Parts: sequence; C-alpha cells; structure tokens
Amino acid sequence: MRYIKLNGLEVSRVGLGAMGMTAGYTGSGTDEAESIRTVHRALELGVTLIDTAEIYGPYTNEELLRRALQGRREQVVLATKFGLVSHAGKGAWNLDSGPANIRTAVEGSLKRLGTDHIDLYYQHRVDPNTPIEETAGAVGELIAEGKVRCFGLSEAGPDTIRRAHAVHPVTAVQSEYSLWTRGVEDRVLPVLRELGIGLVPFSPLGRGFLTGTIRSTDQFDEDDFRRDNPRFTGENFRRNLAIADEVQALAAEVGATPAQVALAWLLAQGDDIAPIPGTKRVARVEENTAADGITLTGDQIEKLGSLPPAAGDTHTASQAQMLER
Repeated sequence: MRYIKLNGLEVSRVGLGAMGMTAGYTGSGTDEAESIRTVHRALELGVTLIDTAEIYGPYTNEELLRRALQGRREQVVLATKFGLVSHAGKGAWNLDSGPANIRTAVEGSLKRLGTDHIDLYYQHRVDPNTPIEETAGAVGELIAEGKVRCFGLSEAGPDTIRRAHAVHPVTAVQSEYSLWTRGVEDRVLPVLRELGIGLVPFSPLGRGFLTGTIRSTDQFDEDDFRRDNPRFTGENFRRNLAIADEVQALAAEVGATPAQVALAWLLAQGDDIAPIPGTKRVARVEENTAADGITLTGDQIEKLGSLPPAAGDTHTASQAQMLER
C-alpha cells in the first residue's frame, strides 16, 4: 500500500468506508463478525484511513468501529462527521453545524468510538443557517483542545471551501467522485489544488454499479436506499448498464476486476486523492486495496475517461437539496 498526504495528513492511498456495515445497503447490519474481520483485514493490508459518521445508524456505525478497533486505534486515521444530526431536539437528518451542536456531536462521537481524539472531523453537509466561518472556528477550537486533529468538509462548493479554509486550514474535502460522477472536476478540484487540500472520494464504485455485479434492482433489499436512486431506476438503470459493461470489457483486457479498474482510474487522477470504497466483506476489501497495484496505460485512462456520463441524478430530489457543488 502506498501512502499520500492530504494537506499534511498521511493516509493510505485507498481507504475504507464503513457506512454499509450497518446502514443503507442490502445486508447491512446482518453480520457484525464479518464486518469486524473486514476492518482487521484492511489494517493488515495497510489501509489506515477509515471513514464513518454519527448519522450512520444513527450512531451504530461508530459503535461498531469502537469494537473493531479495540487495541488497534493507533493504526488508524479515523474520520467521522457531524452536522446531519441536530442534538437540540430536531434529531437525525436535520442540518445543524452551529458551535453548540458541534460540541455535543464531538463528545458523542468520541465516546462511541472509544477514543480521545478524532483524526479527521468533517462537516457532513453544509448548513445554510450557520455561517461556515462559525463552523470552522468551532472545529478549530476542538483542534486546539486536542479532541480533533484535522478539519474536513463534505460535498462543499468552492466558495464555502475558500471561506472555511480562511478561518482554519481544511485538510480534505469528501465528495462523490467516480467514473460516472465527475462533477467535482470542473469547479471543486481546481480550488482544492490551488489551496493544497486533499480529495477523499466516496462512492468511488458508483454505489456498487461499476463492479458489474448489479444487473437488477431485484437484488436489493426493500430498505436498500438504491431502490429509489434515480440512477438505479427505470430507463436510467438500463442505460447505465452499458457503462458498467464497458468497464468490465476493459478490465478483461487489463486482467483485473471492474472494481479494480474503476479505482485505478480514480487513483490516476492525482496523488492528492484517497478514495474510500465501502464494503462489509473481507473479499471485497482485498479486491479494492489491490487496485493500488494496477497501472493503467494512457490510452486506457483516456478510454475510461471518455465513457458517457451516467443517466440520472446521483441523489433523490430531497437528498440533492443538501448538496453544495
């Protein structure tokens, strides 16, 4: 495993997203033992960046990681997020990045994770009701107190990134980025590179679509959030299968899996990018981390980059309201 620095924070080239171990996807929360084995195997393979959030569950994902990382905390750059749970009464899925809410959130995350500090603390979504300067200042205070090491943003637009960074250095911005979700390239990525901020792509495999294993939404449980995702429904789904098939064809040429090729393309976009493919299975974490050892030719990178854009939005209309790009 290679390692890179996100504005000074050293992390593994490929990280691990933990959300699906407890929430969101088919089979989530059904095999804690396998999820814990997956975390342990990731660490054996050199993965250091592990990502969670208080909203995942809510809370159960952080609690799972506490159990998985017992005796192993020093091996991990542990990232979690605040801002999608309002602790003053409104509850989960309510934006609140006010200083008081951040104070409550961080104490809860520290307790659930069983640690005395969080390595990378992200604002999960931009809160339009709280000036980003106040949010950045509040996280800066936590950093001064030693409860947090680094400040991050998730799905933030260029102006918010600049304003936050002016108050306290932003280490990384987490946004969806993959072969079929490339919106960050035009406006966000140039700002990150100008300011020296790293990029942590989530859903780098298109929520599993780019692996080539999803051929029908009948494969999903009723509570799998992809069942009503625009890219996984109706004609959009059928059109997007053609993109997955193209990735699979190129993977056959390379002698790798489609997931590995999709990740290798993303890694080729720069040494300031550390994707966090999510999984709850040992076999998948082994497959994903092996992508770091695959080198694509210039022609292969260009061919993948020239694939048509995915059909359909990345989020439902209500979810999209929380994005700032």
